[in-house]
Amino acid sequence: MAMTEPSLVFTAALILLAYLIGSVPFAVVVSKIMGLQDPRSYGSKNPGATNVLRTGNKTAAALTLLGDAAKGWFAIWLAEQLAPGIAPAALAAVALAAFVGHLYPIFLGFKGGKGVATALGVLMAIQPWLAVATAATWLIIAVFFRYSSLASLVAAFFAPVYYVFGSGLAWHAQPPMTVTLVVIGLLLFYRHRANITRLIQGTESRIGSGKKK
Repeated sequence: MAMTEPSLVFTAALILLAYLIGSVPFAVVVSKIMGLQDPRSYGSKNPGATNVLRTGNKTAAALTLLGDAAKGWFAIWLAEQLAPGIAPAALAAVALAAFVGHLYPIFLGFKGGKGVATALGVLMAIQPWLAVATAATWLIIAVFFRYSSLASLVAAFFAPVYYVFGSGLAWHAQPPMTVTLVVIGLLLFYRHRANITRLIQGTESRIGSGKKK
């Protein structure tokens, strides 16, 4: 039996659900469970894994990273399970909604993180090898330059490039998803605008140099 495309109302509900899933603030949740300060009260005040790492608690940072990535993956996986016939454009909208949920979460007054981990989770759901290639790019830049922000920006730039040029070789790129990846990349650059300024000025903190005392 051929799969039927879900109705417009159901698709809209899936997009809203993806946004709500993306809005779950794992940095705040993990910090609260582990008895740590609210990540919005120190460092960059960003509710993300990198800022949580400033506490020196690597376990909390790792759990935050895992949670933020997992919600990006889960939102897309859930949409595919609930609507097997979902159109590429609708799935791309679900992916973007999950990412935007992290950036502008309703549970934190629309003031969220920068979205790097959630973007990785989205890539994992779209195509695991795309996520591996992008994560490897982040790691290479981070190891050689020791700037998390620079690594994130380079990875954000190359993710849609890899997706397009890898089409026909390792996967089949869908135009709507290509647009979503470009938008995600642009949003990542926008959310890192202060970091870009500090990188240009030479005042950006390096990985491992910003632990909270």
